[in-house]
Amino acid sequence: MKKTLVSALATALVVGAASTTFAAANPFSDVPRDHWAYDAVTQLAADGVVEGYGDGTFRGDRNITRYEMAQMVAKAMAKGDMSASDRALVDRLAAEFADELNNLGVRVSNLERNADMVKWNGKLQYKYESLRPEGEAKDTTNEVKFRLEPKAEINDHWHAIARLDADLNVADDTGKDGKVTLKRAYVQGDYTNFQVRLGKMALLSSEGYQAPGSLVLDDNFSGAQVMFGSDLKATLEAGRYKGAFLNKDNLSERANYYGAKLNYEKNNFVAGAGYYHLNSKDIGSYTSNGKDTLNVWGVDLGYHFDKNSFLSGAYAHANKLDVDNKYKKSYQVTYAYKGADQADKGSWGAYLSYRYLGGASVAATTDGAQFYTKGIEVGADYTPLKNVVLTGKYFNGKKLESGSNDKVQKLYGTVEFFF
Repeated sequence: MKKTLVSALATALVVGAASTTFAAANPFSDVPRDHWAYDAVTQLAADGVVEGYGDGTFRGDRNITRYEMAQMVAKAMAKGDMSASDRALVDRLAAEFADELNNLGVRVSNLERNADMVKWNGKLQYKYESLRPEGEAKDTTNEVKFRLEPKAEINDHWHAIARLDADLNVADDTGKDGKVTLKRAYVQGDYTNFQVRLGKMALLSSEGYQAPGSLVLDDNFSGAQVMFGSDLKATLEAGRYKGAFLNKDNLSERANYYGAKLNYEKNNFVAGAGYYHLNSKDIGSYTSNGKDTLNVWGVDLGYHFDKNSFLSGAYAHANKLDVDNKYKKSYQVTYAYKGADQADKGSWGAYLSYRYLGGASVAATTDGAQFYTKGIEVGADYTPLKNVVLTGKYFNGKKLESGSNDKVQKLYGTVEFFF
């Protein structure tokens, strides 16, 4: 930093005396009048950080060249006494005019890093869903989702991460409650073979690597999560969960939650075991012992035959549910081939799965199979263009209710544009 300040001071002295020469022989293009840098420099001038051309003006409406703008930024960089907001403006300007500053002898590698401490990812998604239960009306959804996922660096080990979703119903051009929803917001610390998260984040998933998704939990919770280990990883988490678990509308109150998971992955094998506990005042009406607790345990196993073929299976069981034993269990068996990569144009993948979603599927992935159904689910994805992914799924099965042979079908498709 000392070198940067010394270089900036020296540059300020040189360019202050030779601005006319630079302007006459300047090989750089003008900065357009609508460029954000004008507002930034105006603000810095109002705060006394930069002084324009020495006479307190910016020479009327004449466009400023990139070289002249870099001179002002170099002078601003030489000043150490400024507010945090002004420092952020100077850092952003330094990143924008890095080439010109480098030509002036001012190194801005550290400033470029600081100006890029927040990274934004996201996607625009169109989703089509059509649920077709036998003997009932077809339920169709057309929805557009806009998602932003900022990740901000706090220091070498910690980041702040968030997810914001806005959904639009294409049928009537309305959003869900007309609001942007904060789906996740947490800080994450990464160390050697150890990670900790605090805030609102994704629940641990015992089967997240499988193509149909999670058998037990596919949702978010608020609390704390720690993960440690290398080939054998342990995950512990605890907090509060709010969701329509067990697919019951009256079980949508917040529940106390804790879970533990062991996962082993080495060479071609993956294996895991998990335990999940929820406590809510309304659960007692659905348990055999009347207690307001739900306990689920699950195991999963997978094998990579090669880089393309993957066979996996998972089983979960809910204890003390006041239903027949066959409804307490959930399981799925999946064969997956390849997979679409958003960065690899032309990549694709497909899977075939048998899914049985009973009471152990607290908040399972239901893009295809539905809660309390069993049947065949198939899916495929394809990347026609870089950062554009097409996904399609189809489920054909039956309801699990005793004595029911009602069939259930579901079509699911998305087009996702990543940025």
